[in-house]
Amino acid sequence: MKNELLFCPLGGSGEIGMNMNLFAYGEPQNHKWIIVDIGVTFADETSPGIDLIYPDPGFIIDKKDDLLGIILTHAHEDHIGAIAHIWPKLKCKIFATPFTAILILEKFKEKKIDVSSYIKIVELNGTLNLNPFNIEFITLTHSILEPNGLRIETPVGNILHTGDWKCDPNPLIGEPINSKRLKAIGEKGVLTMICDSTNVFSIGRAGSEFDVRKNIIKIMERLSKRIIVTSFASNVARMETIFYCAKATGRQISLVGRSMHRIFNAARKCGYLKDVIEPTDPRDAKKIPRNKIVYLCTGSQGEPMGAMTRIANFIHPDVNIEKDDAVIFSSKIIPGNEKKLSKLHNKLVKEGIEVISEENEFVHVSGHPNRDDLKDMYNWIKPKSVIPVHGEHRHMLEHVEFAKKMQVPNPIKVENGDIVRIYPGKVPEVYDKAPSGRLYLDGNIPVNEDSISLKERKNLSSNGFIEITILITPKGNIHDKPILTFKGLPVFEYDEFILGLEETIDKTTKTFSLNNKKQEPNIINAIKIACRKYAKEKTGKKPVTNINLVRI
Repeated sequence: MKNELLFCPLGGSGEIGMNMNLFAYGEPQNHKWIIVDIGVTFADETSPGIDLIYPDPGFIIDKKDDLLGIILTHAHEDHIGAIAHIWPKLKCKIFATPFTAILILEKFKEKKIDVSSYIKIVELNGTLNLNPFNIEFITLTHSILEPNGLRIETPVGNILHTGDWKCDPNPLIGEPINSKRLKAIGEKGVLTMICDSTNVFSIGRAGSEFDVRKNIIKIMERLSKRIIVTSFASNVARMETIFYCAKATGRQISLVGRSMHRIFNAARKCGYLKDVIEPTDPRDAKKIPRNKIVYLCTGSQGEPMGAMTRIANFIHPDVNIEKDDAVIFSSKIIPGNEKKLSKLHNKLVKEGIEVISEENEFVHVSGHPNRDDLKDMYNWIKPKSVIPVHGEHRHMLEHVEFAKKMQVPNPIKVENGDIVRIYPGKVPEVYDKAPSGRLYLDGNIPVNEDSISLKERKNLSSNGFIEITILITPKGNIHDKPILTFKGLPVFEYDEFILGLEETIDKTTKTFSLNNKKQEPNIINAIKIACRKYAKEKTGKKPVTNINLVRI
């Protein structure tokens, strides 16, 4: 039988975040597999108690004996965040460039897992042979250090997996995008390009970090009091910009937040940020005059426990903020975070603090390609087909239409779990479906979306809780009054509500013989139904109700 070349996204297609892509080559039933990226997305208020969500890896776990390794394009959480949760079930080699490798090692160190013998560092623009795949890392430009596209060479043709990228003519850290190499790859022929879709609706170009630096320095020159800048810690070019602007305006700089320190130290280990001024410890920065300090902190998306939110709520142990200070939100307002950020901005403004964000100043550029950037990539690569990824369904559908305008004959819209046969065949096509889904990290246990623990917690958060303990004497009578506890119910007449519950319980138990132990399940069920009905009448809520019968 003919060898096949397959592509299958398990995450990141139909959503922004949680990227995980599989490639396979070989005879049917005898494929060799590689994984490209293994990321997370973050839960919202609809999933109480859940922080991280990542792709269900069951499909590739079943094939782990034929898995050649995990290849990481860059160190953003939506590309590496799930690795410490999924890798223990795979125990395969991990390939990454130096900066990404350092952050990966730290993730495993936190979980007390030693993967040092499994991590293989690939130099920038290096190559990797995982027969039958020969993989070339191509350093691109993005909003993090060492972003890589991957040229995946197979016996039947080449694939270009772009990863996250944009065309930045002056990225400040690292080299500009290597258009010469990308053109050469295109000239050799590309069967399929797997391409970032995040900004496909945005016209023009994504813009350059250099232009952001020019504007931020103008802003900081006019500010006369304390300056707090909040940004994504992973954007090292932006971090260097804030260091540069602090020095240029005669200010010291202090880093606030664990991830800000972690990224700074990782960048230093890899030889970046060597020429910036030394940051001041936040505890020492308190002594510096307001007009001589810049704080660079985490929490740019209004995260409840992020440094910026704690500063705004005046509960941060090391950073104070006062009237006439300024806060610069040097990051994108991620869809879904508008309410949190609006609340945070309003709180700051109410306190007399100036708020500067992408809504009123040029303080941020995206790390993803706008339409003109995409045009460049298409003109360099000239792929025979395109598979848009890294986008919601609306982004990917628009990207398919864009690819048609760029004269690509076979653009394909996919979603998580689709198995695309790139070769053989006249055109690539979705020919099968892999099991896919999401795992929710509940504490430290991965659960499905319909798990009992998550359903119960949602119910608790919506309806509250009642616990009733009834003591039964040897003669089958209720001893004293039931012990009642309730949480999360809108009860204002406390005594009246308790009295009503007691009467409901008394009325219900009189219809049963409490001496008959075989009747206990029926008694418990009847009391539960009656008490929930009573609570619904009085509060409009049907609380989770727990009944304990205790014989004394």
